[in-house]
Amino acid sequence: MLTQRSRYGLRAMLFLAEAPAGSPPIPMNRIAAAANVPRKFLELILADLREAGLLHSHRGKMGGYCLARPTHLISLGDIIRVIEGPLALVPCVSRTAYRACADCKSEADCAIRHAMMRVRDETARILDGTSLADATARDLAAA
Repeated sequence: MLTQRSRYGLRAMLFLAEAPAGSPPIPMNRIAAAANVPRKFLELILADLREAGLLHSHRGKMGGYCLARPTHLISLGDIIRVIEGPLALVPCVSRTAYRACADCKSEADCAIRHAMMRVRDETARILDGTSLADATARDLAAA
């Protein structure tokens, strides 16, 4: 299940994605209001996204945040991994944080593992295949 933290991060990034390319940085208060996110919580989320290289931050009176890459080069999967960690529901199928399950008799014969591997693959395919550009274009098409 997607946490509130991830929903807030996605909403903030989608808001930033709608800003015209080359526009000035957007202040934190404006992002928080537009994305309906508590400012203090948003600060922590944006700091993680900045550290991961998805955002640039600018200090000062004209400061704020902007995307570090074009919208077509940032996927929903990128954002969720920064905020949540691996997409896998169980550690034995994670590509980035693999860990054997302590109570598993045989990974090769584990039906749960095989099912969760398919879930991970499809989740990654969809989230990694959906960029901010795709998501904002769908929003515009639906409007």
